[in-house]
Amino acid sequence: MGTGTQDLLYTQAAAEFGPALERLARAYEADPDQRRDLLQDIHLALWRSFAHFNAQCSLRTWVYRVAHNTGISGRIRRRRARLVSLDEVAEMPAPGDTETAAGQAQALARLSALIRSLKPPDDR
Repeated sequence: MGTGTQDLLYTQAAAEFGPALERLARAYEADPDQRRDLLQDIHLALWRSFAHFNAQCSLRTWVYRVAHNTGISGRIRRRRARLVSLDEVAEMPAPGDTETAAGQAQALARLSALIRSLKPPDDR
């Protein structure tokens, strides 16, 4: 498919589904800045995807599938790239400090065991 057709399909999809894509981005992102980034990512992915669009499904289905996949991919990417605070960095064991890392893992295991042994709250 040529770039002209790709541009035409994108322009049509953006005009027809633009407000719905904004609502979808709002459902994935509460933060306005991240929402704008996600919406931009959706539009870019949508434009790129039309190079492979062969009309085996409706334009609406294609647009929503691309938008959904982009939203999910963004969430996974952000979850993996979670930022840590300076306090958390200071508490991390130095690379190669297996003794501290093992001690922290053991303390976490003990804490988890204690939590599992607690009785459920009394609902009165």
